[in-house]
Amino acid sequence: MKSVPLTAYPRALARRAGAKKLRDSGRVPAVIYGRQAQPQNLELRQKEIEDLIHHSVSENVLVDLDVPEDPRPKRLALVQEVQHHPLSGKVLHVDLHEVLDTEKVTVSVPVESVGEAVGVKTNGGVLEHVLFKIKLRGLPKDLPEMIRVDVSHLEIGQAIHIGDIKPPAGVEALGDKSLSVLAVAAPVTEEQEAAAAEAEPLAPGEVEMIKEKKEEGAEGEAPAAKGAAAKAAPAKGAEKPADKGAAIKAPAGAPGAKAPAAEAKPEKKK
Repeated sequence: MKSVPLTAYPRALARRAGAKKLRDSGRVPAVIYGRQAQPQNLELRQKEIEDLIHHSVSENVLVDLDVPEDPRPKRLALVQEVQHHPLSGKVLHVDLHEVLDTEKVTVSVPVESVGEAVGVKTNGGVLEHVLFKIKLRGLPKDLPEMIRVDVSHLEIGQAIHIGDIKPPAGVEALGDKSLSVLAVAAPVTEEQEAAAAEAEPLAPGEVEMIKEKKEEGAEGEAPAAKGAAAKAAPAKGAEKPADKGAAIKAPAGAPGAKAPAAEAKPEKKK
């Protein structure tokens, strides 16, 4: 990793109010720490640090730090972490890790795939990027900014593991060597997608929602049934008054009674 020059200045303003005032003036708060000295607050020119990061392959940058009017004006440091504004993307804070030329350090380096896998090109497979960063250990100037891995030879079902990656000379890849970094998977058919969708269990919330709908439907049917019964009740009641009226006008119509016979006319005397 080639070092690039960066100028920093001792920082007097601290805390949130001081950091805001610093950013308003076009500076970015930073801190440098390491084994050689106690952590120190610094400030960087915003345009300089943003241009440096923008033109770098990754945010793993080795800098030759120049701190004017400081007891230790020259230092070698790694950009350890950069905080960005979530909306504007502007740099808000920078962590610098001071290192020595002769000291081995460990950094997380991004992995980038190169080429098109045979399994993807000819058989319709899918390239899966399992690990986006791997840890490397080595001298600062030997560490790469990024690891590029050729995947053009991969067939369906094949993968590149951490142990298959060859870092630069003097650099060691850390971690479980059997972990997959890049792999080519078989294409998923529509039938497999449908079967997977059917086999997936419903989320607890979905089950509960379905249950609530069923309960609402059951409760909705009860009032309807009651309403139907209420409508039917007056009909029966209407029949009873009709029967009573019939009994008053025609007692003979009572149960067991016969219909009244026709009235006999009186015989005329001869």
